[in-house]
Amino acid sequence: MAARPRFTSRATVLVLVLCSLVAILAYPTRQFISQRSEITAQRARAEHARQQVEQLRREKARWQDPEFVKAQARTRLHYAMPGETPYIAVDPAAQDPAKSSLGAPPPAQGPATGTVKAARPWYASVWDSVDAAAVAPATPAAPAQPAPSSPPAPVPAGDSPSHDH
Repeated sequence: MAARPRFTSRATVLVLVLCSLVAILAYPTRQFISQRSEITAQRARAEHARQQVEQLRREKARWQDPEFVKAQARTRLHYAMPGETPYIAVDPAAQDPAKSSLGAPPPAQGPATGTVKAARPWYASVWDSVDAAAVAPATPAAPAQPAPSSPPAPVPAGDSPSHDH
């Protein structure tokens, strides 16, 4: 009796057909899975957008109430009703120039006497910090050796040492 081959032609064809099916179905299956995940992500984004729209509708309804608008004007814009005296309480410890880490002089007061730093525009504070960085300390630390004296540098015509713009 002759030895039977391990794989018959039918088995070989069957294996080739199965491998072909796996190769053919791999890409569509991967696409299907990725599309399902995209659908899930889109649904989550849509739900988030719905929640945002609902929150904005509630906010809009609040702004339709005149009492809410008055309260916001008082709080945010510091408005007052006729006959009321508005005031802003400022923490004096935060305004103490002696505790300044730069040792710079306190910023100049505004045109109205008694204005506080918080009432000044932001760009004025930025400019004051630039000026403070440009100014040398009034009393430098004692050097180990005395520095030779040199004449002061001339200031070109048209240049102004102040930075008022």
